[in-house]
Parts: sequence; C-alpha cells; structure tokens
Amino acid sequence: MSSVGTPLHRRTGELNRKQQWREWSGYFSADKYADHHDIEYNAIREAAALIDVTPLYKYVVSGPDAQRLVDRVITRDASKMAPGQVYYTSWCDEWGKVLDDGTVTRLPDDTYRWTAAEPNIRWLRLCSRGLDVEVEDVSERIAAVAMQGPLSRAVLEAATDRDWSDLGYFRERPAAIRGLSVDVTRTGYTGDLGYELWVEADRAVELWDALMAAGRGYGIRPAGILALDLTRIEAGLILIDADYTSSRHAVIPEQTYSPVELGVLGRFVSFKKEAEYVGRRVLESEAARGGPSRRLVGIELAWEGLESLLASYGLFPEMPATASREPVPLYDGRRQMGKATSWTWSPTLKKQIALASVRADHEAPGTALEMEWTVEARRRRVPGTVVELPFFDPPRKRE
Repeated sequence: MSSVGTPLHRRTGELNRKQQWREWSGYFSADKYADHHDIEYNAIREAAALIDVTPLYKYVVSGPDAQRLVDRVITRDASKMAPGQVYYTSWCDEWGKVLDDGTVTRLPDDTYRWTAAEPNIRWLRLCSRGLDVEVEDVSERIAAVAMQGPLSRAVLEAATDRDWSDLGYFRERPAAIRGLSVDVTRTGYTGDLGYELWVEADRAVELWDALMAAGRGYGIRPAGILALDLTRIEAGLILIDADYTSSRHAVIPEQTYSPVELGVLGRFVSFKKEAEYVGRRVLESEAARGGPSRRLVGIELAWEGLESLLASYGLFPEMPATASREPVPLYDGRRQMGKATSWTWSPTLKKQIALASVRADHEAPGTALEMEWTVEARRRRVPGTVVELPFFDPPRKRE
C-alpha cells in the first residue's frame, strides 16, 4: 500500500528538511523535521511542539445505545463517564486478550469519539448487534494535532484568548481558534503537559498555522516520530506492535496479552461495572488465579556496566540517539525471564531505560537482571534493575 500525505502535509512536507518519512496507517509521517531529532525532543520537554497525529483511526459512536456499546467493548466502566471526560482504555477479544488500546471521549452531545491504533470499525459494529447505535468511521474527515510541552498551555491560551488552567487532565472542551471550531482534549502521548486538538480535515492547515503563529514567542516547533518515541518511553506508554501484539495478529499464544500484562491497562479493568464486556469472564478467572504470568515493568541499566562493556572493546560510551523497538532478551543468571520491548537513552534522566515484559516473580522494583547488549557483533550483557513506571512523571502533566 502506498502512503499519502495527511491533511497537514502542505505544511509538514515543507518543514521536513531531510524528507525523512515513515508509513503510519497509510499516511506519510515525519521521522524528524530538524537536522537532529533532539531539537524536537527538547521542544517537547522544555517549550512546546506540534505533532501530526491525524493517522490515528477515529470513530464516532452515536444513538440511543451509544453508551451501552462503549460499555460492552471497553474494560472500564463507561456508565461513570461524564460529558467532557476522556478514558484511556483497552478492549479485548473473547479470550480476554488485548485487541487494541486508545481513548474514548464522551462529547457534550452524548456521542463518543473513539481513537485506535489499528482499524476497529468491523469489531465495533460486530459488538453493536442488537443495539440502536451507529458507528461512523471519521478517520479521514477529522485531523488531529498534538501540542505537547510545558509551554503548550500558554500557546493554547494565546491562540484562543482564554484561560485553560481549569481544564482537567483527561478532559475535553470545544474551543474557537481564530474563528475555527476545534475540540480540545487534555491528553497526549509524551507524559508531559499537553493537549490534542481535533478539527475538520479541510481546516487542518488553518489550525496548524494559528498554533504556530501563537507559539512563535514560546519556541514552538514541529516534532516527528523519533522525538515522540523517546518521550513515550520515558512516560512508560506502550506501543502496539512494539510492546505488545494485537491478538488479531498473534500467531502463537505467547504473542497475546491480557490488559494486566500491559502495565497501566491492568488498572483500567473493572470487575464492578454492571455491564458485561467482551472478555470479562476470562479476565475474572485470570484474576482469581492470581493474575497472569507476565508483567510490564521499567528497567534502568547500570551506567558503569555499559561503560565497562564498551571500554573492553576500546570504545567510548556512546549511546544510540534513537529509541529501539526491537525485542532484546533479559536474563536472571542463566535463565531468560523476559524481554525488553522498547528501549532508549533518556536525555532528561541521563539513563538507559527500557520497557520490558518479565515474569511476574521478577516485577518487584529493585529486582536485579541483565539485558543483552550487542557490541561488535557479539552478544554481551549489561546489569540492570527493575523500577516503577513511569520513568518521567512531572507534576505539570496533571496540574
């Protein structure tokens, strides 16, 4: 399948100096815009950055039974959602294995906007059998821009001429920017203060221009996937096809995951909600057995170990600048007890960190382990320690 530009490509195409792109759900997505992605990373962590997240799949659920459908699919209790509230959640197949994760926003008109990493329209419609509900795919009709960073609120206030300090974390509010109707959610994929703005696709360039103009005095700049990958790992946020495989694509049982095996998703599994949801009985049985055999944890590698290993080859301790999504074995002595799924050098924390899937008896913070590290085509090991997630969690994210 060939890729096409998003509705923002007229701007992002001009800004992508190196013309380095990757495919994201059939769209061109910029790897980076600047000469090096650390410039964009610094904008996210120190100022404000714009990220084109239009390739997300987007659905609108409406009708008298809209809430019933949401409750039938997601693991969280949709009956507790207030208008203007956003849920981060997963949804499972009949065997309690995660199909996908994303957000569900209850809009003021009691419709629900659903985002997903992969196509889910068929699944949602299958689950809607017997309900008076409509599921509309608006993926191409709606564009989305993530504005992230400690100065993102100041930029939004400059663009809208209003105060945004009262919009709570994971809350939604309609707004007008230079006469343009947009929907704003206090959400993001960077673990920092940030917002996501949703707009009709044919007005997306107007929104981008307005935000760039409002942010000129705040150091705003566009950011690509390479910078986004660093920040989401620091924030302990999982990525489909990297940290887990959708059960829809799994070939063997080991490639399927329950929500409890995927960190924060496990906290969003409700056994108290009245509604039955797909996979609930299997998840209840799993909980009754003491939970699954794997857990998602954070790993910090010992700098002394990395430095010593590289020095033994006569190399300086230079860390890879980009994040890796390649799985790497983790060991407890002679036994492999898990794998690192996403790992990177954290410019903010000055540490080599990783998201990892490990055996449940190795999930306790402080557990010692070793991560495979290849030097000069030889597989070696570096000592590390299990730590709590997220690695980076600034108070400004929720304040």
